[in-house]
Amino acid sequence: MAVPFSVYLFQQKEEVEWLNDELILLLNEIATATKEIAGKVRKAGLLGVLGSAGKVNVQGEEVQKLDELANEILIESLRNCGKACQITSEEVEDCLVVSESGYAVAFDPLDGSSNIDVNISIGTIFSIHRDSVMKPGKEQLAAGYVIYGPSTMLVMSLGRGVVAFTLDPESGNFLLSHPEVKLPERGKIYSINEANRDKWTSEGLRKFIDYLKGEKYTLRYVGSMVADVHRTLFKGGIFIYPADKKNAKGKLRLLYEASPMAFLIEQAGGLASTGEKPILEVVPEELHQRVPVILGSRWEVEKCLEFMREG
Repeated sequence: MAVPFSVYLFQQKEEVEWLNDELILLLNEIATATKEIAGKVRKAGLLGVLGSAGKVNVQGEEVQKLDELANEILIESLRNCGKACQITSEEVEDCLVVSESGYAVAFDPLDGSSNIDVNISIGTIFSIHRDSVMKPGKEQLAAGYVIYGPSTMLVMSLGRGVVAFTLDPESGNFLLSHPEVKLPERGKIYSINEANRDKWTSEGLRKFIDYLKGEKYTLRYVGSMVADVHRTLFKGGIFIYPADKKNAKGKLRLLYEASPMAFLIEQAGGLASTGEKPILEVVPEELHQRVPVILGSRWEVEKCLEFMREG
């Protein structure tokens, strides 16, 4: 019989020293909130929450109605559970400070929002630290994402490998479906927006992509980080969102996207880098800091970094 999410967490208490009842309550609250979001995503066209909300967020990006709704659901759930001392979202300029100590949560409420209106997989990404989000990714207590696709899956790490749960629509529970997610040492898929090739700041990156083509790799790029990283995690290969002439420091947010995804990838046996250093070693300097992202199977990431060093 498949193990429910909450039961799995209590089973892990003996092995994960920092996993206590308070953190379990917090993780369960996040899972419950994402179930509600999953329901809104499924019925978005019927609820009238497709399309733009008519405003831009702190990133200068157009806010989608479903973005706004997912953000409200998560913030309300985290505030009400009483275990989060800091709550910070990609959609909100400032960190919401609830108390002086406890658990700090950073999240992207709905990653891939540009794909909402065309029914492509999108997701929620979350990261949990103790006391403050302004810490390097290697100090995360837990990180994960929920992907809203053909099935809704919660993929998570407590720093002891990666596990995945699938939402059972009949019981309403996230059930353990993948007790040990291991990234293949090498894959055959690369994921990057090649339309930006001429804008990339690294000539070595262009040479690496040409090398992959010569090795008969297949390009797969959705444009939703959750979807692209989910495929990479299960199939192997490499996902790249590099710096370019328009985004010299990268495009993806460190706290809400890069750091939690890097945590998962490395816990599954892969590597994650900015091109200059491991993503998990980057110390945040600001809430909405951006970084270049190179992550995936160990072989491809090491090969990519080699090409970039050589230029």
